Amino acid sequence: MPRILILAALPEEADALFPGAGVRGAGLFAVRRLSAHGHALTVATCGLGKVNAALAAGAFAADADLLVMTGTCGALGAAPGAWWIAEAVQHDYGAIHPGLFRRYRAGEWPIGEAGEAHFAAMPDPGLGLSHARIASGDSFVACPEAAADLAATLGATLVDMEVGAVAQAAARLGKPWAAIKAVTDAADGDSAGDFHANLAHAARLAGQEVERLVAML
Repeated sequence: MPRILILAALPEEADALFPGAGVRGAGLFAVRRLSAHGHALTVATCGLGKVNAALAAGAFAADADLLVMTGTCGALGAAPGAWWIAEAVQHDYGAIHPGLFRRYRAGEWPIGEAGEAHFAAMPDPGLGLSHARIASGDSFVACPEAAADLAATLGATLVDMEVGAVAQAAARLGKPWAAIKAVTDAADGDSAGDFHANLAHAARLAGQEVERLVAML
């Protein structure tokens, strides 16, 4: 039976996926295990930020054939709704030079010529969602100027705090990865309030699309 690890930063995001199904377990990370569409699923709540996401990915990846991230994100000009994350980049990994921050692919030497910084997801199986590049970093972006910079310098249209780390962990572990995220806010001055107001709806929207993904695999 194919095994899929599904990660979510927040309990609201994890519980919005196959709600009410499965058996919960205790440990370093809250987990729920269930079977769906012929797959054995482990749904883990990793917590916020890149370290938590990578730690959870490493903790459960040995028993997984695929790593998937579900949950919510901010928009860097992207429309509301759920998105297939085709590429992920860590916006806070790189080298600081006078008046310049040069971004590199996370885990590689931040010295010399900077090449392509992103990690590519598994091929889209045909969900019909719009594709996006997401910029991940250990900061909640609530500033239009910072959002515009990320969009302009990285070509990103979404921002979050975890997908880039899961992508890096998957690459290091030799596992394919996928992510579906739904927008809660516009990465501006209203983001804190918008995030909380839209969390439940966006989490379920992303969860429904991940459920469709599992059914297609």
